[in-house]
Amino acid sequence: MALVNENFLKLPGNYLFADIAKKVNTFKITHPKQNIIRLGIGDVTQPLPQASIEAMHKAVDELAHKETFRGYGPEQGYDFLINAIIKNDYAPRGLHFEQSEIFINDGAKSDTGNIGDILAHDNSVGVTDPIYPVYIDSNVMSGRAGDLDSGTGKWSNITYMPCSIENNFIPQIPDKRIDIVYLCYPNNPTGMALKKEELKKWVDYALANDTLILFDAAYEAYIHEEEIPHSIYEIRGAKKCAIEFRSFSKTAGFTGVRCGYTVIPKELTATTLTGEQVQLNQLWNRRQTTKFNGTSYITQRGAEAIYTPEGKEQIAKTIDYYMTNAKIMREGLESAGLKVYGGVNAPYLWVQTPNEAPSWHFFEQMLYEANVVGTPGVGFGPSGEGYIRLTAFGNREDCQEAMKRIKAWL
Repeated sequence: MALVNENFLKLPGNYLFADIAKKVNTFKITHPKQNIIRLGIGDVTQPLPQASIEAMHKAVDELAHKETFRGYGPEQGYDFLINAIIKNDYAPRGLHFEQSEIFINDGAKSDTGNIGDILAHDNSVGVTDPIYPVYIDSNVMSGRAGDLDSGTGKWSNITYMPCSIENNFIPQIPDKRIDIVYLCYPNNPTGMALKKEELKKWVDYALANDTLILFDAAYEAYIHEEEIPHSIYEIRGAKKCAIEFRSFSKTAGFTGVRCGYTVIPKELTATTLTGEQVQLNQLWNRRQTTKFNGTSYITQRGAEAIYTPEGKEQIAKTIDYYMTNAKIMREGLESAGLKVYGGVNAPYLWVQTPNEAPSWHFFEQMLYEANVVGTPGVGFGPSGEGYIRLTAFGNREDCQEAMKRIKAWL
């Protein structure tokens, strides 16, 4: 008889965004004539950059001819994309990597969820709270999270580091040693960012405690303030303690195309039970060659194209479009009397619900009375209670109309 991985049974019945979809679908059935504006799930709405479209068309044509056909590609990614990443994302910031330290994937979500494959199940885990649900759920699946306390919404083996108004959404450095810490900056869901001096505190903590930082930098392209680092590797010593995840999903609209990359420096090691130091780069490479067949050639050519002069100009315009949406939304929400955070270095707005309304209650009120969809903050963790997340990835007209509806409703 086959036995199941019982850790999966500990997970809540539905993924957060599946719950949202279910509630929205119920509303649509009961209110078929109402026009819903969706500002909840962080999917993009603007088309791919033309440079990527042209590159992918060319790649498809190559596959139509025997002379230029390609079958299996390298599991780690093609050199042409890896070299473009090193040259454009890191070299201008004085950061240098070998090709073998960059791993192309099918989106950052996959690698942030799978990275635990190379880490022991009894590692202690720390997360900022609120947090992107995949970090928690993937550790539940692997058995690291312990048990869920239904009263607090917290897992017994996970250390939560609250991000709230009281600490300006900057998590406090733990007063104990933690093996693995997840950081996402600019942050999803709060939209807030860490300055270099704050990020340095985390690197210093990690170096002093042999802690591994899993740093999700999926939204670094949206950073507008100069004092905000784009990569954790801008902090000295980070190559010895951090893995960085990047994504083309929000940078270049690849949410449906699927492409991103993970950086694992060769300086980064972890320890066996006998005290042997092992390169995590080596282990991840072994994992990928066994469990991943690589991102498609067509997709990687499309990603490479965003680093051309034309591609850079095109994605800059799209990012500006979304951040203009964020400005419109922030101003609209504030004029409606709401307290709003984020939306300056990230496409997310973290909105405090009025009169301490519970997140799901406010979500349903906004859906039924303003016909606008957001994401309940409590879905991102206990510290998200009393907030709702809105995204700036919608169409301009929808963002403007949503602000009018919310202001009229409130």
